[in-house]
Formats: sequence, structure tokens, C-alpha cells
Amino acid sequence: MKRKKGIKLLFLALLSIAIITGCSSNETGGENSENASQKEEMVIAVNENFISMDPHNTGDTNSNSVQSSMLEGLLGIDPEGKIIPLLAEEYSVSEDALEYTFKLRKEVKFHDGTPFNAEAVKVNFERIMNPDNNLRLNSRGFNLIEGIEIVSEHELKVKLSAPYSGMLTRFASAKLISPELIKDGNQDISKNPIGTGPYKFVEWVQGDHLTVEKFEDYWGGNDRVKKITYKPVPENGSRVAMLKTGEADVIYPLPVQNVKELESDKNVEVKKIPSVIARYVSINTTKEPFNDVKVRQALNYAVNKDAFIKVVNSGFGKPLDSIIPSKTIYYAQQQSYDYNIEKAKDLLKEAGYPDGFKAEIWGNTNSDTMKGMQFIQQQLKEIGVELEIKSMEEGTLSEEIYGPQTPEEAKVQMWYVSWSAYPSDITNATKPLFSSESFPPNGANTAYYKNEKVDQLFTEANATSDENKQKEIYGDIQSTIYQDAPWIFLGVDEIVAGFRSNVEGVEIAPSGDIMVRDANFN
Repeated sequence: MKRKKGIKLLFLALLSIAIITGCSSNETGGENSENASQKEEMVIAVNENFISMDPHNTGDTNSNSVQSSMLEGLLGIDPEGKIIPLLAEEYSVSEDALEYTFKLRKEVKFHDGTPFNAEAVKVNFERIMNPDNNLRLNSRGFNLIEGIEIVSEHELKVKLSAPYSGMLTRFASAKLISPELIKDGNQDISKNPIGTGPYKFVEWVQGDHLTVEKFEDYWGGNDRVKKITYKPVPENGSRVAMLKTGEADVIYPLPVQNVKELESDKNVEVKKIPSVIARYVSINTTKEPFNDVKVRQALNYAVNKDAFIKVVNSGFGKPLDSIIPSKTIYYAQQQSYDYNIEKAKDLLKEAGYPDGFKAEIWGNTNSDTMKGMQFIQQQLKEIGVELEIKSMEEGTLSEEIYGPQTPEEAKVQMWYVSWSAYPSDITNATKPLFSSESFPPNGANTAYYKNEKVDQLFTEANATSDENKQKEIYGDIQSTIYQDAPWIFLGVDEIVAGFRSNVEGVEIAPSGDIMVRDANFN
């Protein structure tokens, strides 16, 4: 009897310890609790701050990536850059390329419960079309819309005043927001977007994080991670450390100098993606001495593009030998500006600057940008050009670049920057950057480049749907602009991103957009 009683008491003591231990683990967030919480939240670290959540007035890739988790357009773009139906189940284009008909998805709701229908699309497009709103998408095709006809609750027609070859891509990039948000005024749109996407907005703490959570009533189902937090982390080493420790589940871009190190980490997967990201220095062609084409050509000959790829990008990429990357439709290779210091000096001498000159180069604060600007500074010093580097936080830089209303007000001389467009959209890869209609604040022609022949060629390209004719015209555009050298043509990036090995469903597009519609953990 005593033996049985002792065993019983021992069993009860062990049971009590187990219960106490279990309670303690739950209360203090033990290992199992931590793993469960990680499964519910994905952290994505990027290299720059987000500027705006207004989808109709966005010019940077990081802001656009975050928006894509919450907002959708009539059409979408897959990871390869191809146009696909999204909020429009079907679409058609008339033979004269002036009328676009969209049949919309039914039973779709915005995050605030507002029904998605033809009227909601019309309200969005009219906001973009209104010149008083001064929105970037206006000059990217929407200023050509002359009428919107609501055929039924879920069908509408959009009529253009003139053909525009990139209009389908523009419909894809025009993400739609709740019409109720538009009616309430524009002040909240840039900070509190409301869309139809797989995630809905939670909060945005400037400079620290932006968080979205799964929209349970999403028309495309809800099999995805519960929450995503985007964190701007400009310092390369910090992003890498976050990936290695698991503090971040995805980092983009992954610093190329860390590729070998991370490829040997079993908990990390490194992905390399050919891109359509052109990297260049925009030169303000209205400012002396940059208003002389010989000076601009000299700057191109003075920069060793192969060394740029090797030093700044650790060999990931290739020289930019046209005004667009080679993966863009209608790309035409040009006779590149080979590294030639003596030719550069001769051109400066012919332009009246035998001893060089002083200038400023602007850029944002992230590590790769600083390295790139320092490389340009060292290269141009060889021909007597002394560059002062001015780095600014992304929001401040954007205001300095796009704030001036006229070329005369612009203070920028040189800007180290990049541009990406979808592979299918030659128009957006060129016109916003080189048309005289695209001077800031209306577009991204920060070189203030103006060539009447090029402007006319853009008009001709948009007026035809003949692909052979478009290829010919865009070939002429590329050769003319490349010779005029409104940029220092640097390189085309190879995208490198880092993922924790348990991440699935996250894609990096050739444009650099982070696609999270199917984001989850395996």
C-alpha cells in the first residue's frame, strides 16, 4: 500500500511541474510561441523610405511595391512583365486603338466595404484625368482619355483622343482606390490607401515601417500570410544582418558583395533576376556647362562602365548601351561610349573647359547610391571635373527634384538614379524621361532634355499600332538621344534578393517590384 501511495504522489508532483512549466512558457512567449508568431507575420526590408501611398502620383519602385499589396488595377502584370486580366475579367481594343472595353469582376469590394463597379473605375480615372490634381499618371496616357462610358454596372468603355501604344500597361499601373476616399478629398490618399487587394492598410510610421494585414474578403481567396511589415533599411549591412538572424524574411536589394556569404547559409535562399532597371546619372541640360553636348559626351567617355559594374555592382549587371535595357521591347543597341580619358579631355577642351569645372551630384542616402556617387566622383576627377556629393533622405530628394515648376527653378545639376519600366512598355521606358512634355513636375525628364525631332517621333510612335513601324521609330529615338547624351549611361542591374528558406509566394519582377499576393511560409 505504501509503495502505491508513493508512486501516486510522485505522479501528481510531476504533473504539477508540467502544468507550471507549460503556463510559464505561454506567459513568457517561449520558443513555440515565437515560431507561431513568425508564421503569422512576414517582414520585408528594402533599401529606401516609401514616399507616397497615392497610386496615381507615385514615382518610386518601393512605394509602388507596397501599394501592390493593397491596391489593384483593371489589368495586372505578371513577374515576367506580361499584361494579365485582374479586376477586369476581359478586355478588348478596337482596331483603331482608340476604344478600350472592360468587363469587370463581380462581387468585389474595397476594404471599406464599398462595391467595386464601373462607377468606381470612372471616379478613379476622372481623378487622374483632372489636370488640377497634378498627378503623375495624367501625362502617362490618361490625358488622352476623352470619354468614359458606363455600359452597365460591370462594363465600361474608355475612348482616347489619339492612339497610345502603352495604354494597356497604363491601365495596369493605374491602381484603383475606394471612390469614398476620393469623395472625402485627396489629403488622406497618400497616407491611408483603401483598395481591393489581398492586404489592407494598418499603419505607416515614417522611416520605420509600414504594415498591412490580410483582407479576409479578398475576391482571390485568403491563403496567404496574415500580416506583412515593410521596413526601410538603407544601410546594407543592417539588411543582411536582419536576414541572417531571421528578423527579416525577405530583403531587397541584397547587397551583391554579400552574395557568396549568404549562399552558404542553409537558412537563406539567394535569387538572381535579370532586370529592366537602367542606372544612370541624369544631367541637367539647361545648366552650364551641361548645355553643351560635348561636355555631356566627355562625361560619358570619362566613366569606365565595365569598372562601374565590377566595383559598384560587384559584377552583377552589364553596361547600359542604349537609353533602355536590352529586355525592353524594341531595344536597339548603340555604339557605346567606351572608356577614353584622352577623348574626354579633348571634348572638354573643345567646349572651353580645358581644366574641367566644379559641379554637384545628388542622390539618396542608401549605401549603394553613396558607393555609386563616389565612383563617379573619382572617375570624373581624372578629367578635372570636381564633384561635390550631396545625399538626401528620399522624401527630401524627391521634393527637390520634382518640386520646381519650371526648368529655371530647378537646382539639380547631376542626379545618380535609376528607372525601370515593364518589358512590354517601351513608352514608359522612354517618354517620361525624354519628352519635353515630361519636365518635372509633370514627368521624370530631370535632364530637361528637349529635342524637337524626338518629340515628333514620340507622337508618330503613339499614332501607329504597326509593330514594325514602332520598332523603326523607337530605334531612331534611341540613337538620337544616345548621341545627345542627356545622361551618363552606366549599367543595367541584375536584381539580387535574399529570402529565408521558409518563404514562398514572394516574387521580384524584372522592374524591381516586390509581388506578395501569394506570400506565405512553408
